[in-house]
Amino acid sequence: MEISVSPDLPQQLEADALVVGVFDGAGLAGPAAAIDQASGGVLRRLVEAKEISGKLYELTPIWTAPNVAAPLVLVVGLGEQAKFDRGLAFRGAAAASRYLAAKPRRRAAFALADGLSEAVLESAVAGAVVGCQGQDLYRAEKNRNPFESLVWLGADEQAVRAGQILGESVNLTRRLVDEPPQQIYPESFCDRAAEMARQTGLEIEIWDEARLQRERAGALLAVARGSTRPPRLLILRHSGGAAGAAPLALVGKGVTFDSGGLSLKPNDSMKTMKCDMAGAAAVLGAMRAIALLKLPVNAIGLAGLVENMPSGSAMKLGDVLAARNGRTIEVQNTDAEGRLVLADVLDVAVERGAARIVDLATLTGACVVALGTDVAALMSNDQPWCDRVAGAASTAGEPLWQLPMFAEYREGIKSEVADIRNTGEGRWGGAISAAKFLEEFVGGTPWAHLDIAGPAFLEKSKPWSDSGASGAFVRTLVELARAEAASGNR
Repeated sequence: MEISVSPDLPQQLEADALVVGVFDGAGLAGPAAAIDQASGGVLRRLVEAKEISGKLYELTPIWTAPNVAAPLVLVVGLGEQAKFDRGLAFRGAAAASRYLAAKPRRRAAFALADGLSEAVLESAVAGAVVGCQGQDLYRAEKNRNPFESLVWLGADEQAVRAGQILGESVNLTRRLVDEPPQQIYPESFCDRAAEMARQTGLEIEIWDEARLQRERAGALLAVARGSTRPPRLLILRHSGGAAGAAPLALVGKGVTFDSGGLSLKPNDSMKTMKCDMAGAAAVLGAMRAIALLKLPVNAIGLAGLVENMPSGSAMKLGDVLAARNGRTIEVQNTDAEGRLVLADVLDVAVERGAARIVDLATLTGACVVALGTDVAALMSNDQPWCDRVAGAASTAGEPLWQLPMFAEYREGIKSEVADIRNTGEGRWGGAISAAKFLEEFVGGTPWAHLDIAGPAFLEKSKPWSDSGASGAFVRTLVELARAEAASGNR
C-alpha cells in the first residue's frame, strides 16, 4: 500500500472515500467542520437529527456531499476527546478503514482531527493499515479489500511513515497466524523470517534439529518429536545501540499447530490451534518494526518453533525431560507443551546476555477464564521491569493485567520424580503455575511473561477488526523497545 501526505483541504481531495472524525459531545471541528461548511451544513443537520453523535466507533456514511470532491464521506465517532489516546486512535481509524474495505476502493483519505500529536497520528495510521486487512487469505471473493493508496491530510510525514511501518508489522504477524497450518510450520516460518530479515537488515540465526540436539534443548525437542515437521529455533538480532550493550530479549512461543499431543484436544478446541504460534509471530512483527524504525537499542528476538502432534514417537505422560539449563521436568500433560518450548528458548536468551526479557505466548486457557478474551495476563519476577512492560502496553493501548507470582505458587509444580512438573495442581491458578514454571529458566534476569491466549485470536469480529488473528502486542513490544532506548539501555 502506498501512503502519502497531502496539503489539500479535506473538501478538495480527490479520493474514493474521505474519513473525518467527530468527538462525542464536542460538536463539529477541524476537518469535519470544513466538510460541513463546504457542503452547506450537511453534517450539522445530521448531528441535529442525532444521526451523528461522535460515540466511539459510530460510522455514518454520507454520499455525494455537495462541493466535496470525494463521493463518500465517512464520519467516524472518536469518543470523548479527553480520553482519546493512542489505543483509541488505532481502533477508531481501523474501524473506519474496515468499513471502507468492505468494497474495493483504490484511494482512501483520512482527516480525523486537527492537532493530533505525532504519537497519536502514528497509531491512527497503523490502525488504518490494519483495519482494511482481513483473514480471507484464500477466499475468491474477499471480505476486505486493502486500498491501493492511503492519503493523510495535513499530517507529519515522519509520523505517517512510522505508522505505516507499525501497521504493516502488525499485519505481518496477523498473516502468519491466519495462514493454515499446512502453510506455516517451523521450517516455513523460518523461511518467512529469513526473507523479512533480508529486507530489513536484521541478523538472523536458525538452529535446526541437529543444532538443537547439540545444544541439549531437551524440552523443546520432546514436544517436536511427535511430528514429521522438524523443529527450529529462530534468533533475530537488531544492533541499533552501543556496541556490547546487553540486549532486550523478546521471546515467542511458536507452536505452529497444537493437537495437544497424546493428551489430545477435542475437535472444537483444535480448530483454531494454528494460532498457537501467535507469540512467535508477534516477536517477528515487532523485530521488523524495530529494524525499520531504526530504534537506537540492541534487541534480540527468539522463537521456539515446533508442531505438537500425537504419534508413536510423541512424548508420553510420565516422561522425564532434561531442559537445556539442566532442570528435569516430569510430563503430566502433553498439552502443556508451550512452557516446555519456552523453557529452552528462555535459557538461550539468558545465555545471550539479555539485560531484560519479555516472552509472549498463547499459553493457557486458564488465563482466558480469569481475564476474558480481550485482556492479556502479565507476570514477572521483577516489579520495576513489570511496571515498564505495563507502561508500554498502556501507552500502546493494549490491555493487560498483572497476576501475582507469590512463592507459594511454586509448590504446585513440584514433582516427586523430577525437579519440576509441567502442570500445576488441578484446575486452580493455571496461568500463574505456568508462569512459575517459566521462572525456573530465567535465573536472576528481569523477566516478564505475557499470556496472550485471549486477545491473540478473535473468535468474533470487533468494530475495528475482522475475526482471526489480531496482531496483539506487536505495538507494545515496539513501545517497550523505544522506552528502553530512551532510558539509555542502548
